[in-house]
Amino acid sequence: MRAFGLIGYPLGHSFSKKYFTDKFNREGITGNVYELYPLEQIGQLRDLLASNPDLAGLNVTIPYKEQVIAYLDSMSPVVEEIGACNCIHIKDGHLSGHNTDVIGFSRSLLPKLKPHHKQALILGTGGSSKAVAFTLKELGIPFLQVSRTPIDGMIGYEEIDQSMLESHTLLINTTPVGMYPEIEKAPAIPYAFIGADHYLFDLVYNPERTRFLQEGVLRGATVENGSEMLVIQAEASWDIWNS
Repeated sequence: MRAFGLIGYPLGHSFSKKYFTDKFNREGITGNVYELYPLEQIGQLRDLLASNPDLAGLNVTIPYKEQVIAYLDSMSPVVEEIGACNCIHIKDGHLSGHNTDVIGFSRSLLPKLKPHHKQALILGTGGSSKAVAFTLKELGIPFLQVSRTPIDGMIGYEEIDQSMLESHTLLINTTPVGMYPEIEKAPAIPYAFIGADHYLFDLVYNPERTRFLQEGVLRGATVENGSEMLVIQAEASWDIWNS
């Protein structure tokens, strides 16, 4: 039996177990299970590995995509560059870190990206934001990173005004704001200045349409949630675990 799973906290929002269980059933993949492993602290990872010797791979979600790097034995060049890992391959006790968020985000973003989406705002500064920033750099799209507690090179939410939204027409929410069960919440930006030229991408996939995306739809913006990104990165994880 080979075991796989997801670490993070909390995990009540996650579709990963259902996705992989359905995949195993649909594709006739036997001898494999996928479980959720909610860890209140990243230090519990060592105990998890010790008590589950059949673990062959893990996905990593909020809030551990950065913290988990300290537990890796090796990492891909992308993880080394951006400092965030969401996929671990486990073989003979060796933990190898990868980032499939980059693959998932880029492939999901591109179909709706238009030439006028020339500048972006990345909402949030966590591990997922690093994969988004890496992708935008690869695409040559300048961006500003927005934080509730900005440091050098970042801006605060209160700095987003009409002028900034007129010039930054690609908005990516990498925070958990608006995720189930707190579905009434949304990032604190002036939505009145959103229009048809904007593209709002939310990494959240539960609910299917967050309030952030609903505000965009009301104003004619292009929107995309994180569900396709989830599928792409999950399949990329499966490829890594079976490489």
